[in-house]
Amino acid sequence: MANAGSGSLATILFLFISEAALLKVVSQNLVTDNVAVVEGEMAIISCRVKNNDDSVIQLLNPNRQTIYFRDMRPLKDARFQLVNFSENELRVSLSNVSLSDEGRYVCQLYTDPPQEAYADITVLIPPGNPIIEAKDEVLSEGNETEMTCTAMSSKPAATIRWMKGDKELTGKPRVELTYDKMYTVTSRVAFTVNKEDDGVPIICIVDHPAVKDFRARKFLEVQYKPEVKIVVEFPQGLTREGENLELTCQAKGKPQPQRVNWLKVDDDVPSHAVITGGDLYIENLNKSYNGTYRCVASNPLGESYDDYVLYVYDAPTTTPIPTSANITTTTIISTSASNPEANQDTAPSTEPAAHDSRAGEGAPRTVDHAVIGGVVAVVVFAMLCLLIVLGRYFARHKGTYFTHEAKGADDAADADTAIINAEGGHTNSDEKKEYYI
Repeated sequence: MANAGSGSLATILFLFISEAALLKVVSQNLVTDNVAVVEGEMAIISCRVKNNDDSVIQLLNPNRQTIYFRDMRPLKDARFQLVNFSENELRVSLSNVSLSDEGRYVCQLYTDPPQEAYADITVLIPPGNPIIEAKDEVLSEGNETEMTCTAMSSKPAATIRWMKGDKELTGKPRVELTYDKMYTVTSRVAFTVNKEDDGVPIICIVDHPAVKDFRARKFLEVQYKPEVKIVVEFPQGLTREGENLELTCQAKGKPQPQRVNWLKVDDDVPSHAVITGGDLYIENLNKSYNGTYRCVASNPLGESYDDYVLYVYDAPTTTPIPTSANITTTTIISTSASNPEANQDTAPSTEPAAHDSRAGEGAPRTVDHAVIGGVVAVVVFAMLCLLIVLGRYFARHKGTYFTHEAKGADDAADADTAIINAEGGHTNSDEKKEYYI
């Protein structure tokens, strides 16, 4: 019984001591962090212990060689320097990091059993300057072009993005691993250009952990056929007989048009018209000059034109001075003048496709026509009123009159006898109606 009791006690003691030792080990937590560093810069390795009981901390390189044992450096590499040593931390710096320094470093804590934590050092190698190349240096409007951008010798592989102005383009990347374990990335992009793309930058943006905002750019050169616009220099309002007309043809293209031509559609330009470069000048307009005038400009990419429709109105006449007897006419003139929509010289709100000297105007009319119409209206109205008054007057003064002539007066000896014989003879007299007009 005694032997059995002592054996059980020894077993309990052993288990208690083992559990206490295990708790002691577990309570000492050894931690570290992975490190990413750009080639040539400095890396920091930190071995940290929680609740250390004076156990020894040391740092080993990927070849399991001791770099630091507590605060002593057995490894003869001056690039390793002690930054901090305490019972809870061993911190070491590695300067001028190279690709050969990459690997797994070991933080070791001398406990029973020993604890280890691993810090992986990753060496980042930025790519060289990106190289952007274009299939075509000079482009024509509507054509498709292709560009490539290359980021060489990086670790890890870079990513490439494309921008055209402020719009992102989608490229097709290709990654190659070189003999020295570096990566070369090439991205290709294709797109169609138009005249608005002339001078727009195409930007190749390289994204890599070792660099920020690494980019190359190339400006587009796009050629396009001319853009033509006719500008009316004079007159600013309607074109009337006797006035002058001056038009300017503005042509823009790439390459720039060297010459512009003026012509009249379906007819000849007036013989006395003066053409100087892009300017057309016609003096003393008349209605025989009506028609469509066209400015044509061309360059190696094509030809473009713009039209101006000329319509010559009658020359303005002098407006008669309104009198008190013509109040209605005066009212018509003031109303027409105060209404901006009826004003003939008001410029149109929108420009037609072809410039038209009639643009924004209604039927041609002048002030003298309005005056004449007003006078005629007043005269007709006065005549109608007069006829109505006379008609009513004549209707009220219509009457019936009788004559009393005796029948047989021709047989009387004299007039007195005829009158005497006619007394009382009204019944036989003829009734005659007489009207006075």
